[in-house]
Amino acid sequence: MSAETALRLSVLDLSPVPSGGTAAAALRNTIDLARHAEALGYARFWLAEHHNAAGLASPVPEVMIGHVADATSRIRVGSGGVMLPNHAPLKVAETFRVLEALHPGRIDLGLGRAPGTDSLTALALRRSREALTADDFPEQLAELLAFFDDEFPDDHPFRRVHAIPEGVATPPIWILGSTDYGAHLAAAVGLGFAFAHHINPQPAVDALRLYRDRFRPSARGAEPRALLAVAAVCGETDERADELARSFDLAWLRIRQGRRGTYPSVEEATAYPYTAEEREFVRANRERLLVGSPAALRERIGRLAAAAGVDEVMVLTMVHDHAARRRSYELLAQAFALGGASERAPEALAAAR
Repeated sequence: MSAETALRLSVLDLSPVPSGGTAAAALRNTIDLARHAEALGYARFWLAEHHNAAGLASPVPEVMIGHVADATSRIRVGSGGVMLPNHAPLKVAETFRVLEALHPGRIDLGLGRAPGTDSLTALALRRSREALTADDFPEQLAELLAFFDDEFPDDHPFRRVHAIPEGVATPPIWILGSTDYGAHLAAAVGLGFAFAHHINPQPAVDALRLYRDRFRPSARGAEPRALLAVAAVCGETDERADELARSFDLAWLRIRQGRRGTYPSVEEATAYPYTAEEREFVRANRERLLVGSPAALRERIGRLAAAAGVDEVMVLTMVHDHAARRRSYELLAQAFALGGASERAPEALAAAR
């Protein structure tokens, strides 16, 4: 990314369920956040797939993609991602053809190879231990692309199977990853690549540069398309951001300890009696989270994007209070002078809240 290139920001949303709240309200908050993100000038709004996670209300991103796209008019909406091993490629192709038909030119299909859950839940999803242990993501991806392109070989058993509705464009496809595996695969087949820095920060820069260096042009893209996904909490001051991030600290500690639940409040996190070992985990875990004021995050995100060579950063903000989450994205939009944030009058932004 050159110094002259404006950085695009996008949103990754997991529909977090706050303590004291409900999953239904969390899903409504997702739609509200998407409208707000569009008004602020964010480029994309992606939804994730997680299963058997009490603190998240996001098991079926394709359903939420349809609702979010209906509730907005310009922002691109997609999956971040659909966990392909959990689904039949034909079903994924048909689902995203329907979404593209209903919202032409606005749908993205992000694909991951992780289960998005624990192994027992993955078994319940896939219905066989063989499917659970199979390492066949490239073959599944090839099958999905063949359904989209209607290009199975003449002797293939699925040659007479056609993904419907026909006559619909294939949405842009992205491979999601948190190691260089996805970078190699996306580059080899000419697809977009999104790296999850919020899951695995250390290899992010190298993986994204590897993707660009090894990208092979294809019918799906003549140039590499790369973005970096980060977790971030923005507050009016560094101190306010740090206070909001305490919920993240306790939530990740609970995940590590196998105690999944709703997303804790700042008050719960502040009152939690951390042991010395737990405090060390929290300190180390902050490497995956960017926390600070608008100026601080503009510098940190900009530096990270430049090192990775990307011109788009997707931001995941997980805080307990929905109003604080909206405000965090608003402060980031202002810091990066996104079109909506800089052009819309303050009273118009207030009306969108």
